[in-house]
Amino acid sequence: LSARLATRIAQKTKPIGALGQLESLALQVGLIQQTEAPQLRAPTVLVFAGDHGITEAGVSPYPQAVTAQMVHNFLQGGAAINVFAKQHGVALQVVDSGVNAHFDAHPLLRDAKIALGTANFCHQAAMTQTQCLHAITRGAEITQSCIAQGTNLLAFGEMGIGNTSSASLLMHLFTDIPLEDCIGRGTGLDDAGLQLKQAVLSRALQHHLQNAPALSTDPMAGLATFGGFEIAMMTGAMLAAAQARAVILTDGFIATAAVLVASRLQPEVLEYCVFAHCSDESGHRAMLNYLQAKPLLSLSLRLGEGTGALLAYPLVVSAVAFLNEMASFASAGVSEKQGASHA
Repeated sequence: LSARLATRIAQKTKPIGALGQLESLALQVGLIQQTEAPQLRAPTVLVFAGDHGITEAGVSPYPQAVTAQMVHNFLQGGAAINVFAKQHGVALQVVDSGVNAHFDAHPLLRDAKIALGTANFCHQAAMTQTQCLHAITRGAEITQSCIAQGTNLLAFGEMGIGNTSSASLLMHLFTDIPLEDCIGRGTGLDDAGLQLKQAVLSRALQHHLQNAPALSTDPMAGLATFGGFEIAMMTGAMLAAAQARAVILTDGFIATAAVLVASRLQPEVLEYCVFAHCSDESGHRAMLNYLQAKPLLSLSLRLGEGTGALLAYPLVVSAVAFLNEMASFASAGVSEKQGASHA
């Protein structure tokens, strides 16, 4: 199939390779769906929200209450992700993975709450192994319900004050990139705040490695120790999406950290991932490079919510459209490059 798709792309009325990354994207989507004529159906963006105990240590300039406030904003249609989802005709679902607040029932909201936020991993694991497994399982179930409703492309976003701290530690743990290179300013720390964040995360890392030196070789243990409920739930949702041969359109630093964990559990998941963009969060480019990922966009984004994923979504649509609708040299009666071969 790969050779047939490559030939089909090469025979379009253009110089070979002239559509650049769109060509490799078309090939990837065709391979994901196992067809020479892929289709995108009922695209959905899942925004997983969860709170983090580590915020007690002052690692974010925003209070924890902002997570719940932003969930209300999503439900009222006022956030950037609402605007982009509406613009591109993508269904939006907000998943309460573990926000430290209770919400009334709402058509956009999925209640999958594991607990009212994670524990402070300065002192103990962020979650128990049971909670971690529960979050992964719930994430998989959410994907499966989307698939059952006809979705074959899932975009992944998140909301959670403090979650860049979790993502930074997971990145260090599973890539061995120096911790200071994994830690960025998150939602806008100043220099003093960044130094504090680095010190807090370094102490937390040493504390847990003393008790469990093999954390980096056990994805579930690492995720339970430093993860967030939204990251664990995204991990399970991504694994289930790959199993269902759905396109995984992944957002920024936090969503990529979930891909990293998922790839440690099931390496083949990377074949299903389309990396939307390289964010401005320090460490994201290094994590993308580690995963050998080529992001579609670089717009200096650092918002999360799945915003980068939906900004890249039209490129996926274009890749599928040219593969299905663009004429070939033969069908259009256009002369090919002399000596051209598609073998």
